[in-house]
Amino acid sequence: MFTGIVEDVGKIRSVGDGRVEVAASVVLAGTGVGDSINVNGACLTVTSIDGGGFSVDVMPETLRRTNIGALKVGQGVNLERAMSAGGRFGGHFVQGHVDGTGRIRAMRGEGGAAVMTVAVPPDIGRYLVEKAYIAVDGVSLTIMRCDAASFSVSLVQHTRNGTTLGTKSPGDTVNLEVDIMAKYAEKMGGGRGPSITEGFLLEHGFLAS
Repeated sequence: MFTGIVEDVGKIRSVGDGRVEVAASVVLAGTGVGDSINVNGACLTVTSIDGGGFSVDVMPETLRRTNIGALKVGQGVNLERAMSAGGRFGGHFVQGHVDGTGRIRAMRGEGGAAVMTVAVPPDIGRYLVEKAYIAVDGVSLTIMRCDAASFSVSLVQHTRNGTTLGTKSPGDTVNLEVDIMAKYAEKMGGGRGPSITEGFLLEHGFLAS
């Protein structure tokens, strides 16, 4: 389990043959072989560690669901270690199970922030609710506005500086994980995905009023 609060931005050393090597620093502290690390939103198991980075194996399902297979050597990735039982919880419950990808439609300035709009497929759009959470490349964000085909989030300067989202441009692909609570709410509502509204989530305690 993760929080969506990025601890480190690593750099890809190599990608291929079901294996990814990442240069990193912060996330190596206390990490051992077999531990989980969230890489761009995907929960992956550390298979080896050296003084300047770590390696993970990537399964075909991960390659199908995420942008991991399209990463290039030298490209930055968001990293987060699994949350500790006694740690401060600053984001939201992120499983590291990427639901699919979206494509950045637009980036625009708004005051001191940047508003990013992401186009999504219907199987993700059905779970989007204003003021609910979404993880974008492993970053916990709050949805400002949404419809069945897209959503917008506001990126403060700290987020742009401390994650890879500050380097993104329209056309880039990002990994998306919807709030697990939305899936439970759909189940509670009898599987009526399109009927999940902000009012429904408020009524059932999934959002704060």
